[in-house]
Amino acid sequence: MKRKISKTLFYIFIITFGLVWLVPVFFLAITALKSTGDLFSGSLFSLPQKYNWGNFIEAFREGDMAVYMRNSAFISIIKVPLGILVAALAAFGLTRLNFKWEKPIYIFFILGMTIPFQACLVPLVIMLTNANLMDTYVGLIILYIGFGIPFAMLILTGFFRGIPKELDEAARIDGCSDLGLFFRIILPVAKPAIATLIIMDFLATWNEFLLAQIFISSDNLKTVTTGIMSFTGQHSTNYPLMMAGVLMSVLPVLAVYIIFQRHFVQGMGGAVKG
Repeated sequence: MKRKISKTLFYIFIITFGLVWLVPVFFLAITALKSTGDLFSGSLFSLPQKYNWGNFIEAFREGDMAVYMRNSAFISIIKVPLGILVAALAAFGLTRLNFKWEKPIYIFFILGMTIPFQACLVPLVIMLTNANLMDTYVGLIILYIGFGIPFAMLILTGFFRGIPKELDEAARIDGCSDLGLFFRIILPVAKPAIATLIIMDFLATWNEFLLAQIFISSDNLKTVTTGIMSFTGQHSTNYPLMMAGVLMSVLPVLAVYIIFQRHFVQGMGGAVKG
């Protein structure tokens, strides 16, 4: 009886929590389907008198959403696998290759999570300006990789430590080198953790705003988060088109989550266990 009550309360909590999270999505959806007149004449949560599905087409065409989503996709497709590969190589070295400064180096990397990137903006602007990387994809991708490595290493080192060392010994007996051990043994076993990082890293890269706003100024290079700001004019903001753009920008992230979600819980569990 107690188990049934606990289970019922758990489901009630989950459903309530889910509904709370769906409120902003509902607000976005009904706002995206309203006309400007409906938006300012009624309540924010009132249903539109006429459903304007054309807002999505107008936002996609006039708001250059195709260009902004293409830019974000290009940056994410390069940054996410490259950043995970760098973090995985570092985590492999710290967990599978025995050397003297293993713990201090690990702490040094993890301390990067405690430094807010807002505190580094001035030196970063100076560095990228001197390197002629301002307003370029390369400069933005380098920043994204640098700020993403500490968290990726935290997840991967935890998962790698949970992989039995007997696998290393068996691989080395068969003549496997360090790189062979990394690519043939460790990475395949760590697929759940890597899938988890793909979801979280893609989400963080796709939704990042401040760095893209500061380091990208050309309209043809802007990402989807900064491009949506084009719906804001000097004297007014077209909120229905902006909300339509926001909803369209969510679709790629949702697709990535659906593809990799079956590995997500397993990967986080392995990281915490390790």
